[in-house]
Amino acid sequence: MSFRLSARSRGRLKGVHPALVGVIEAAILTTPVDFMVTEGLRSKDRQAGLVRAGASRTLNSRHLTGHAVDVAAVVDGAIRWDWPLYPRIAEAIKAAAKARSVALVWGGDWPRLRDGPHFELDRRVFP
Repeated sequence: MSFRLSARSRGRLKGVHPALVGVIEAAILTTPVDFMVTEGLRSKDRQAGLVRAGASRTLNSRHLTGHAVDVAAVVDGAIRWDWPLYPRIAEAIKAAAKARSVALVWGGDWPRLRDGPHFELDRRVFP
């Protein structure tokens, strides 16, 4: 099954690094689980608010430079946060990144504070 990014998701990719946009656009065509982009480029004020709310632990987020996106699984038209959906989405996003030689980091692979919806360009390649 092939999914498509909504206009809303495409709007949330504005300001995101073109390499990451390309990965997300390719991944939506092969993912077994539909997803939407919930956030891309973020302001410093928004990031500070997320830290205050406990939704983030850093003021130095890759979202501030357009080097990260967050996605949400969509099942039967509803957003779902169940963990088993995110490795399936990540597999498609990682495959799209590999096919484009884009160094990508998935928050679900982090040893502490796993973040299944989060994908970012690797700092070592995309400073």
